[in-house]
Amino acid sequence: MKDVIVALDFKDRAQTLEFLDKFTDKKPYVKIGMELFYAEGPAIVKEIKARGHKIFLDLKLHDIPNTVMKAMKVLSRLDVDMCNLHAAGATAMMEAALQGLTREDGTRPLLIAVTQLTSTSQEAMERDLWIEKPIDEVVMHYAENAKNAGLDGVVCSPLEAGKVHARCGEKFLTVTPGVRFAEGDKGDQVRVTTPARARELGSDYIVVGRPITAATDPVAAYERALKEFLG
Repeated sequence: MKDVIVALDFKDRAQTLEFLDKFTDKKPYVKIGMELFYAEGPAIVKEIKARGHKIFLDLKLHDIPNTVMKAMKVLSRLDVDMCNLHAAGATAMMEAALQGLTREDGTRPLLIAVTQLTSTSQEAMERDLWIEKPIDEVVMHYAENAKNAGLDGVVCSPLEAGKVHARCGEKFLTVTPGVRFAEGDKGDQVRVTTPARARELGSDYIVVGRPITAATDPVAAYERALKEFLG
């Protein structure tokens, strides 16, 4: 099922709840990232979940397999709907993460892997990471590794979503940040597109932050994103 995920990029609980209080009818799927989680800890996850929101916990784990496995065991207790790690941690780490995330009854949140950040350009990848392959090829290779490790999907640019589906199958999820309204500012994103174009390109979920959270009317902006993305 396609959906719009609102990035709760706020510094603390007060700002977050002030924003969420604006949504009296619908309960948006939300993303809790590093800033908010590090500021408020697991308590904010539990509080937002209790309000009826689905949660994508975006902590991008990347460490040795054993450490990631133990961390995922902790996160599995938070009843989130989706969490992630860096595909650059390699297959053994992703397999260990999946093991740690799976509860004793066999249930678990969705687990997806970050391929390349949408702020990363081809130039930066070559200059800073010494990866000289074309960025599209790198993303596809990371996506295949994630699928082979048993993960549910990847975080990628909307521009790469269709190619990921072609390589890994239609059921392999594509969660795509880097989405802006047509007239919006790109901010620090490089590989971006609009909600409508993301739908056409094959995104399963789009992650939208500032175009909604910084809007004069966040509820109207969220409704617009839903309409443009879902068609």
